[in-house]
Amino acid sequence: MSLLSLSGLSVRRGARVVLNEATLDIGAGECVGLIGPNGAGKTTLMRAALGLLPHLGTSSLARMPAAARARAAAWLPQTRDIAWPVSVERLVTLGRLPHLRPGQAPGPDDRAAVAQVLERLDLAGFADRPATDLSGGEQARVLIARALVQDTPLILADEPVAGLDPAHQLTTMQTFRALADDGKAALVALHDLGLALRYCTRLVMLQAGRVVADGPPRKVLTAGRVAQVFGITALMLDSAEGPVFQPLAVTGATEGDS
Repeated sequence: MSLLSLSGLSVRRGARVVLNEATLDIGAGECVGLIGPNGAGKTTLMRAALGLLPHLGTSSLARMPAAARARAAAWLPQTRDIAWPVSVERLVTLGRLPHLRPGQAPGPDDRAAVAQVLERLDLAGFADRPATDLSGGEQARVLIARALVQDTPLILADEPVAGLDPAHQLTTMQTFRALADDGKAALVALHDLGLALRYCTRLVMLQAGRVVADGPPRKVLTAGRVAQVFGITALMLDSAEGPVFQPLAVTGATEGDS
């Protein structure tokens, strides 16, 4: 079952095309890594897919009414601003709003869902603390929890592991992969190609606003594409814990650099 369908999705900023006719489908059971260098169009694709940017082409999510879209997909943006000193538990509980009627208070099932997600992300001990008192990495995990507790078939996460320590990078990616294994889906923008290779079922590679590769991680992350798109050489090997990707050297400017 398709949870997100994009066809010819394009975004312009003035005369500049920042996303050029992106077409892809994401189905249940997929953890899709959206990869590419800075400025490739990853954030733009996600925001346009959600209807948050003016665009050409079509997106199945963007066509939905806002309330239906909030039940179909959770959005975890790259920016992580927490403006109010509300408790971690209360902030995460906001993720349940799409499932409540206007003015309805969270019920036992909502509170149980929040408690489960806090435990899953190693945040149970922070439940009563003001979210603004936490470190940047801890706040990032709180916002991931808010998106997860929304309990949607699809989650779109823009660089969710940025700023997390190594252990929580691993557990966060394990969580997204577990969603796919449970029959949901995730579209995750990543700069860490090692995590993308290890945890994603599929990779979509962007370069200069275009989809240049889409498929199984091993087939997308070839030495030639890594050199062409990212301008690096890298070591890829297998370990007992899964595949390993280690950048080795910069080869020069990538195609499409400006």
